[in-house]
Amino acid sequence: MTSDEHPLISARTAKIENWRQAGFDPYPVRFDRSHMASALHEAFGDLPAGVVTEEVVSVAGRVMLQRSFGKLIFATIEDWSGSIQLFASAADLAPEVMENFSALDAGDWVGASGAIMTTKKGELSVKVESFQLLAKAIRPLPEKWHGLQDVELRSRRRYIDLMMNPEARQLAMLRSKVVGELRRQFEARGFIEVETPVLQAEPGGAIAKPFETHHNALDIPMYLRIATELHLKRLVVGGLERVFEIGRIFRNEGIDSTHNPEFTTLESYQALADYTDVMQLLEEVLPAVARAAVGTTSLTYKGRPLDLKPPFRRVRMVDLVSEAIGADVDVNGPVDSLREAATSRDVAFEASWGAGKIIEALFDDLVQHELWEPTFVLDHPVEISPLARGHRDSPGLTERFELYIAGQEYADAFSELNDPVDQRRRFESQALAKAASDQEAHPFDEDFIMALEYGLPPTGGLGLGIDRLVMLLADQTHIREVILFPTMRPLAD
Repeated sequence: MTSDEHPLISARTAKIENWRQAGFDPYPVRFDRSHMASALHEAFGDLPAGVVTEEVVSVAGRVMLQRSFGKLIFATIEDWSGSIQLFASAADLAPEVMENFSALDAGDWVGASGAIMTTKKGELSVKVESFQLLAKAIRPLPEKWHGLQDVELRSRRRYIDLMMNPEARQLAMLRSKVVGELRRQFEARGFIEVETPVLQAEPGGAIAKPFETHHNALDIPMYLRIATELHLKRLVVGGLERVFEIGRIFRNEGIDSTHNPEFTTLESYQALADYTDVMQLLEEVLPAVARAAVGTTSLTYKGRPLDLKPPFRRVRMVDLVSEAIGADVDVNGPVDSLREAATSRDVAFEASWGAGKIIEALFDDLVQHELWEPTFVLDHPVEISPLARGHRDSPGLTERFELYIAGQEYADAFSELNDPVDQRRRFESQALAKAASDQEAHPFDEDFIMALEYGLPPTGGLGLGIDRLVMLLADQTHIREVILFPTMRPLAD
């Protein structure tokens, strides 16, 4: 709070006491609203100037602007659908009512009843017959054009951003449409929505660094989940053949324009399917979500056009890397040649990495950012895909794809590994990597191996990043704009 706010806060606090002394509660329990602002504009948007109707309505919202012209007072209130003007006239209201109305401040919540009308200038309004203070705002609203330019402030105090920026509210509503349509699309295809543990004894299902905590009663370390995969596949083993979960994921990693330590994914698993079925699923679902959220599959992102209309391009990771370095890449070939290719192009790698991880590093540095239109990047090396089924035709590769759009990954999917012997061998390899100080290596999950030993049918699995999908559809370049409460660095004392 700056020093010049102190007198305003004091004055508003005094108004609260005045209201109470006059017998009014400045924080009443409820209010009956008959119409949202948008509904009134839709119903009466063509009303000619200077008309007072016989239609009486009740509206409620936050006072965003108030103007007094002697015996006339105009107040613009805003609800989450839009804004409507209140028109108070001394010719129609008692002096004490006009005085109380004039005492309203920007930021106050108010409810009002009266006839629908238009002013002489044609502004749709509610002609106030009665009003009620619903919540007195002690703190003044920020100045419209200068108080909301600080991105940090907007992210830390999202409530201010939402009340002052219609765009922020529209983003929140768009995100809700995206999640709702994803849910409808999967349910329409026979998937059931489930919930799996957020606190886990072993953080599996992805290669990432977890957040660690401690369960006092059991006196054991526990972890916030880094994926929902292993529990969802256990459910398929148990007979729930089509499952999905929309949930929060936590990874103890960096923060940048496309990463937040907690984010939201949709994961789904479909028995008797492979990764080609999952590609088809995405080619059906993503255009439907785009049409539901923004009305079209033709988008503009970062000033460039792109279209989510299928079919999406399909190309192997090794072929993209081969094209980028001008030489054939073979995951089963000599590692030294890949090291030389990486070194000559300033692509960082570690001495312990095999061919698969170096191929991934070359892809990340040389190829990923060039993939603008929706592209399925296929058949990742086994080394970087501990949970994916080995490729039916290409030893050393897996039946895995990632979906890239506008240079970013949006989805990761597999023909799931359902051979418990192969899965055990993969986990053992990851355990060796973890012992060699790879903090992101996948842990050994003995119970998951046991589940596979009961029989996981052929299964196609999908992980879809919801935050990035909303960013794409909303043409936003920073993830904090589409997460209502992003993780922020603590303020300095």
